[in-house]
Amino acid sequence: MTRPPAGTPYWDAAELPTQPQLHGVVTADVAVVGAGLAGLSCAYHLAERAPGLDIAVVDAEHPAAGASGRGTGLLGPRAGPAVDRAVRRFGPQTARRMHRASERAVRDVLALCARLDVPCGLRTGEQLVATRSSAGLAALARQARACRELGLDVPVLTPAGIRDRVGVPYRAALLHRPAATLDPAALTCALARACADKGVRFYGRSPLLALRPGDLVGPELVLPHGRLYAGQAVLAVNSAAQALDLPVGTVLPLEVYAVATEPLSAPAYEALGGRAGHAVVDAVPMAPYFRLLPDRGLVAGGGTATVPAGVGAPRLQAVRERAWSWLERWLRALHPDLARVRVTHRWSGRIGMTGDDLPVVGPVPGYDDVWYIGGCCGHGLALSVAHGAHVAAALLGEPEPGEPLPWHRSRAPRLPARGPAGPLLRAYVDAMGRIARHTC
Repeated sequence: MTRPPAGTPYWDAAELPTQPQLHGVVTADVAVVGAGLAGLSCAYHLAERAPGLDIAVVDAEHPAAGASGRGTGLLGPRAGPAVDRAVRRFGPQTARRMHRASERAVRDVLALCARLDVPCGLRTGEQLVATRSSAGLAALARQARACRELGLDVPVLTPAGIRDRVGVPYRAALLHRPAATLDPAALTCALARACADKGVRFYGRSPLLALRPGDLVGPELVLPHGRLYAGQAVLAVNSAAQALDLPVGTVLPLEVYAVATEPLSAPAYEALGGRAGHAVVDAVPMAPYFRLLPDRGLVAGGGTATVPAGVGAPRLQAVRERAWSWLERWLRALHPDLARVRVTHRWSGRIGMTGDDLPVVGPVPGYDDVWYIGGCCGHGLALSVAHGAHVAAALLGEPEPGEPLPWHRSRAPRLPARGPAGPLLRAYVDAMGRIARHTC
């Protein structure tokens, strides 16, 4: 992150391993930069498969300080563009593999939670991709047809079927399983502790300043107070790739917003599907979504996104205030019993977006033994864990069988994020947010 995100998330950072600043010259077999879910998953799977490996995790702050600890905890299947667009771009066979890979990623996170035995408020359930607008209805119809033709188990829900689950008048929905909701910060911190238990070393408050090819073996990582020399390196830095000038294409930082409420009344909680733990995501891109919490609170996110690069602090704070205020009005209109619910937490976080909606998971061009992970485009809770495991296997010479998925690549498309065209890109993102808010 180029600037600390604002607000206080609902989630608290749990107990963390010792993380001294990196000083002097340090060596490791593998250096992992970024203590979010992707980097920690990579370190965890490396330590599990190769117990004698010397692994160092370095972070600009601490585990869960970034997007992994500031999300909204929706765990559901989705990777890349919507399934109908994936069919048009990649063909039916690859589109099917993409969706099934995202379902497998969800199951892997559920298995990881069970293995770590972490108290992260995990509630398995269903995820509804629903709509109340004509544009969303058309998008869902295209996706439903594609899922049916691909043989994917994604049922269509009628208004009556939706009312059986959630008392909000949506016109149609697609039902995604497996799915769950959880506390993303608790999972991230538990993964950090599990890594430390396996002998992984942690260095905090040590932002990466530069990456250089090593003189002998492996890369040199330049940090404020020292150098880290490693045989291999994994840069799980998401949209910070742009600030580091990594040659991985454009992974655009977007600031997104969320709010959480006090516990709802029992009738409101039940009406919104509280007992079953559903999450509801609007079918229109950037539109708002909500999930319920184990303590009967509600978390809402979406509706607005901001390209923060080049935006001054006062203006960015004003954007945040408007985004939070809009989300509060939206959630109070969801159900009559929410009209006077009190919002207790407001926060923002940074996600990484690419021009084609696909992540980037692959070797960094021009550097031997350096890999990059980022650009999950808002679907990082499941995908980050999967990407970390994928890169760990590749570093150990155990690549996955079959053809690579479309996001196993070294570059995303370039976008005009800098220079004179930057304001145009920002205006486009703002316009998409206004369209999304208008349709809700």
